[in-house]
Amino acid sequence: MESIHAVTPLIIVLIGVALFFDYINGFHDAANSIATVVSTRVLTPGQAVVWAAFFNFVAAFGFGVHVAKTIGKGMVDLSAVTPWVILAGVLGAVIWDLVTWWLGLPTSSSHALIGGYAGAAVAHAGFDAVLWSGWIKTLVFIVAAPLIGMLLGFTFMVLTLWIFRRQPPRRVDKTFRRMQLLSAAFYSLGHGTNDAQKTMGIIAGVLYTGRIIDHFYIPYWVILTCHAAIALGTLSGGWRIVKTMGMKITQLRPVGGFSAESSGAITIIGSALLGIPVSTTHTITGAIVGVGATRRLSAVRWGVATRIAWAWVLTIPASALIAAGISAIFGLFQ
Repeated sequence: MESIHAVTPLIIVLIGVALFFDYINGFHDAANSIATVVSTRVLTPGQAVVWAAFFNFVAAFGFGVHVAKTIGKGMVDLSAVTPWVILAGVLGAVIWDLVTWWLGLPTSSSHALIGGYAGAAVAHAGFDAVLWSGWIKTLVFIVAAPLIGMLLGFTFMVLTLWIFRRQPPRRVDKTFRRMQLLSAAFYSLGHGTNDAQKTMGIIAGVLYTGRIIDHFYIPYWVILTCHAAIALGTLSGGWRIVKTMGMKITQLRPVGGFSAESSGAITIIGSALLGIPVSTTHTITGAIVGVGATRRLSAVRWGVATRIAWAWVLTIPASALIAAGISAIFGLFQ
């Protein structure tokens, strides 16, 4: 499709910042994809990030762009958005992601992005800029996604232990070391599918508000670029959060890692197909807690889980406030 307006330096900067966020998303959320497979020693950290990054990118070729459309035009009124608003929103999300990465907290890059986007829009145009109807399913799944992951993780683990109850532990361990390669790949597909699409929605919004495209859609080059950026971020790894996710919540064996990854993947891919931008971080954490709870409730380090939960609660308002502040500063110079 031919451009309506020429691409401006601001549009180029915005696309670059959005892709940087996508890279940070992969960097920040690498732990989601690899923590379980590293903590069970099925793969080394180096092998795990390559495995996860490959499937992050492959996800570009089969799961649609439903989440991208929700983020791009279903949560904020595009008529109230300018390129500067989008820039402020993405910067708010990047800053929050980097702060929580430094603290080792597995917060949601997805919720940081939508919080930043909404905060910047409200600072620019007031609360009328927010499409509240589009927020309902996202807010519901802030709670639902980790609970679904927890329930599936618990159920998978119980069923697996029952099915293999007569097998020697060494044989079970050997079997699930192989199976965990598949579950890690499946989970990385889900991570790439859901999270890369969020940046696609932002970039498509940039192109539309900058009048580079005459209607909202996701160009194919945007799909490929966003998946490449998140895969590169995953390759860089986020080792602080790997330690929290894989070792501090509960101790995992290969059978537990398989159950957690499979449960997380089913929840995330199912949500992506429904166009719901869930948090991959929340989902896999819930699944890990569900797996740990099959041994005994004390097997879960609830103090760590509570600290993580508080970070979840704060993510949307914190990133929104940061982005609103940046948007207000931008407004002084326009």
